[in-house]
Amino acid sequence: MKKVLLLLAEGFEIFEASVFIDVIGWNLVEGDNSTELFTCGLKKEIKSSFNQRFIVDYLIDDIDIETFDALALPGGFETYGFYNDAYQDKFLDLIKAFKSANKTIASICVGALPVGKSGVLKGKKGTVYNSRIRRETLEDYGVNVVHQPIVFDDNVITSWNPSTAIDVAFLLLEHLTTKQNADKVRQLMGFFDSNH
Repeated sequence: MKKVLLLLAEGFEIFEASVFIDVIGWNLVEGDNSTELFTCGLKKEIKSSFNQRFIVDYLIDDIDIETFDALALPGGFETYGFYNDAYQDKFLDLIKAFKSANKTIASICVGALPVGKSGVLKGKKGTVYNSRIRRETLEDYGVNVVHQPIVFDDNVITSWNPSTAIDVAFLLLEHLTTKQNADKVRQLMGFFDSNH
């Protein structure tokens, strides 16, 4: 079983988290049945952007990297405290540990910023929410910022806004399983693109 860890910061965006939950879950039930998803954060109860409350499966301190195959990070809103959690040492250390173990990391929107701040994208290509300030921040972390919706470099996926979320989740599924399996789940969920 391939296990995905969904890393939630206070102020995370629900839509961006939900695509990982749904795509990995659909694959568990309707795809090749090989993936499971678990959530974690710095504390047991996390508030999302817009103040919905969520109880996570694990605290960061309880994570054994070896039991997981990939890390997924939704973005969030500064207004709701996203960077307070996302820039904490424990948060960044977990990202670094996944990279050191050569596990896939998938981020959406400003979820790329803690990935960048952790140092794992230094000298690599990436993208982030398409505003000047966010792109400059990612560049400040030594990332070669590419102006395209999704960038996959050295086992790390970054993307530029919520509209890319479902495609990032399917790209993660494809990387964990096969393109054929990811396409099957995409079709079952009713998502199609020009390549299908």
